[in-house]
Amino acid sequence: MKILLVGATGTLGRQIAKQAVEDGHEVRCFVRNPRKASFLQEWGCELTKGNLLNSGDIDYALQDIEVVIDSATGRPEDSKSIYETDWDGKLNLFNACESKKIKRVIFLSILLTEKFRNVPLMDVKYCTEKLLEKSNFDYTIFQCAAFMQGVISQFAIPVLDSQAVWMSGTPTKIAYMNTQDMAKIIVASVNNPKSYKLSLPLVGPKAWDSEEVISLCEKYSNKTAKIFRVSPFLIKATQNIVSFFQDALNVSERLAFAEVTSSGVALDSDMSNTYEILDLKKEEVTSLESYIKDYYQQILKRLKEMEADLNIEEKKRLPF
Repeated sequence: MKILLVGATGTLGRQIAKQAVEDGHEVRCFVRNPRKASFLQEWGCELTKGNLLNSGDIDYALQDIEVVIDSATGRPEDSKSIYETDWDGKLNLFNACESKKIKRVIFLSILLTEKFRNVPLMDVKYCTEKLLEKSNFDYTIFQCAAFMQGVISQFAIPVLDSQAVWMSGTPTKIAYMNTQDMAKIIVASVNNPKSYKLSLPLVGPKAWDSEEVISLCEKYSNKTAKIFRVSPFLIKATQNIVSFFQDALNVSERLAFAEVTSSGVALDSDMSNTYEILDLKKEEVTSLESYIKDYYQQILKRLKEMEADLNIEEKKRLPF
């Protein structure tokens, strides 16, 4: 299949690109900056430069495409509102797909969007889901929770470096999933009619709250975490302040997402239907505990070999 992947340079997007190439698909990546996406070419992908707000770019990118996978979302550094970069961009993309008679669309959303429509990112994802459900596309919507990769910078590295681990609000259980596992599941759906016109959860085998994740990090790093608890009121106040400034609008919208991760509402779901439809096995999915354990084994081994500390950026470049 010839796939157009939107959002290919993101944490999950790059894993989808790699997996799709390994599975024998032709992958064209729609990117803003080809220089920063050169690694995708090294993996065997074709690059096309463009912006979802420019319809001409999309029309060019969709030539000869059979499947569109949309894993894109607004970047934190974007000055424009999520409603402009994400919603308007999605409308342009799907309208172009319709005009070119491309039927197969895979969209990556977030769990529980209907419960948090006051959060801009969740509202955009919710509206996009409803748009697809009313369309004539052979769509599949994957509703994700969070990536295991984010646990490294948020918890694992600060614990190892004796830095503060920030926590806020009510402990929320999150079923983290490895992006490599997510990519395998997403690519397995590309040419699977059983997944057409369905919304499927895409989450890890167990949900963990922040304190449980910190305990895992302490266990495998042999360090004691320094926890800094942030008042939800402070986050809300910061959001209100930055929302007064047009240039900080996207920052305000991102801060609003903290309401989801500190709400106490579990970001988890039963994955049995997803595994059954795509003929996959739960046992093959990475657990958070093994992920963190493997990370610390590698980082501590390297520290021992080098007999020196690695800085934070070097640690982030490790494969875990």
